[in-house]
Amino acid sequence: MLLGILLVLQILVCLALIGVVLLQRSEGGALGMGGGPTGFMSARGAGNVLSQMTWILGGVFFALSLAITLISTQSSGGSALDRLNVEALDPSQLSPPPAAAPAAPEAPATGGVLDAPAPQIRNPVLDDGAADPAP
Repeated sequence: MLLGILLVLQILVCLALIGVVLLQRSEGGALGMGGGPTGFMSARGAGNVLSQMTWILGGVFFALSLAITLISTQSSGGSALDRLNVEALDPSQLSPPPAAAPAAPEAPATGGVLDAPAPQIRNPVLDDGAADPAP
């Protein structure tokens, strides 16, 4: 229950953080507003508010991430790495030896002329699983 509430809060903070970052101008101003150099709704004042909101939302996002990690670790009884059971893996099975190279084809007995196999045609409508020889 608590984990679900924290996840919903995490999503809301994430969306708010995205919105606040997208509202900021890259030159340091905010919202592209003009006006006087002082005051709350001037470009400088809005930039300060948005940059402060970015820091606050970033801190809340980080704190929620840590809380979700700690709560999920306590409820599941360990981390994902603990549940992998790494000791049970056999290192020799992780990289099997390379397969033997296929044998080279035999030289043709017809004096250098290769005989190609008959072309095979597969009928997808009948799809009997067997290839029919070409007429």
